[in-house]
Amino acid sequence: MPHHALEITLTRPATQAELARAVRIMPLAANCDRTRLMTVAKAKNPDRALSRAHHRLKSLLPLDVLTTHYPDTEGSVLLAINFSSTADAFIRRAAEQAAQSPRVFLQQTIHHALAHHARQEAARLDHALRALLAHTSPDQLLAAVGRTLTHSGTRQC
Repeated sequence: MPHHALEITLTRPATQAELARAVRIMPLAANCDRTRLMTVAKAKNPDRALSRAHHRLKSLLPLDVLTTHYPDTEGSVLLAINFSSTADAFIRRAAEQAAQSPRVFLQQTIHHALAHHARQEAARLDHALRALLAHTSPDQLLAAVGRTLTHSGTRQC
């Protein structure tokens, strides 16, 4: 049975006690502020790995989103999100109106939202670069980018 890398986003930082209890159930590695965790789950497929992790951890940690860490063969990651009953009902109604299953509806909605965000972000960066290049040379800008990138990896928690 293969192993699947999972990333877990929490609704708030986990306490030391919560993490200690959860680590007894499955191996976990926390980021420095304990709001994101990584684990490896043994399962037949990524869906089952997400389900098992959710089932094992839901009473121990403030779970928000569970996702596969690596994309599948189609370049997609799987998400497991707990929706409130109100949100779930809204999604089901919207999916029904679109003549889709809730899963397909969410998949397409998220895909379109991410594509829209990527286009907006690219336009914002293009605009910012044009503004910077109006007052500096490309060589100066490239040097500043290099300095920023070499120092950005030294962030501490």
